[in-house]
Amino acid sequence: MSVLDTKNLSPRRLSFITALIISTANALLSLFLHQVWYIPIFVFAVTFGIIYYLYNYTLQRFIYRKIKIIYKFIYQTKATKKEEFFYDNILPQKSIDEVSEDVQRWAMQRKDEIDILKANEQFRKEFLMNLAHELRTPIFSVQGYVDTLLGGALEDEEVNRKFLNNAAKSIDRLVRLVDDLDEISKLEVGKIPMIQESFPIHELIKDLYEEFSLKAKEKDIQLSFKKGTERPLIVNADKQKIKQVLVNLIENALKYGNEHGNIVAGCYEMDDKHVYIEISDDGPGISEEHLPRIFERFYRADRSRSRAIGGTGLGLAIVKHVIEAHGQTVNVRSKPGVGSSFGFTLDRGDQ
Repeated sequence: MSVLDTKNLSPRRLSFITALIISTANALLSLFLHQVWYIPIFVFAVTFGIIYYLYNYTLQRFIYRKIKIIYKFIYQTKATKKEEFFYDNILPQKSIDEVSEDVQRWAMQRKDEIDILKANEQFRKEFLMNLAHELRTPIFSVQGYVDTLLGGALEDEEVNRKFLNNAAKSIDRLVRLVDDLDEISKLEVGKIPMIQESFPIHELIKDLYEEFSLKAKEKDIQLSFKKGTERPLIVNADKQKIKQVLVNLIENALKYGNEHGNIVAGCYEMDDKHVYIEISDDGPGISEEHLPRIFERFYRADRSRSRAIGGTGLGLAIVKHVIEAHGQTVNVRSKPGVGSSFGFTLDRGDQ
């Protein structure tokens, strides 16, 4: 490294250069005035010693001590006696420009952290607000039916059983909501183990088509496989959890799909290690602005229609957590008036 490299000057090097320049100038001046050889040497030595000591002391004690305080603050460090060597010998080697870059980098990192915290706080507020609303609806329904029964309707045989049935439905919805929340919480912290096994994904979808055949018939919705994807594929995953994923996706397609519509399943070989499964419908579709948040808990693209249809608002959140627990990805493609397609990847199993 060049002595005159100004980019990374240490306090000692800067003090040396400054003292050398000033003492040389004084020595030349004294030589011009006295014309005696030993006086300029004496002036040079004394001036160099004084300037070097004062300049180095000033830099070390005032400027670089402040810099070290800044470093301790931004890195939140508490130095031990052994670490003092680091602060005394390493940090002072940095130039002011490098320190400025470090501080700017630290500030940007803190800004990013603050932005994430603000986003998380907004998400937390929305989650609590939605949770309160989802809990309030069935609770108020049960409370209304019970209050009516206690107010005299219990003796009216024409309405008492109807009210009790309606109250029971609201309680069932509340239980499903609590169960779904509990499952998501367990998935997030990894308390639900994934029991991996190889099984044919087509057979699982066919079984679910049979289970949903009556609901599909009510809306005259056809359940089928996409042409060209009928070849059986083996996947390696937790069969019960993947069944839960497919149940949620098919149920959503039935709930929001148009009458006389279609629900189509497709299973594709992505590569030697992965299979892609997709459930598509030709329903009303989802607007583009809702797609990035569609897998959030309680997020509803059409709140009024969603609550009228029913459900806990946690189905897609469970889908996302189950697939990510498998180390895989889930996505959605949708366009208003065309329909929606929800797809996810799984590991291929042994044939």
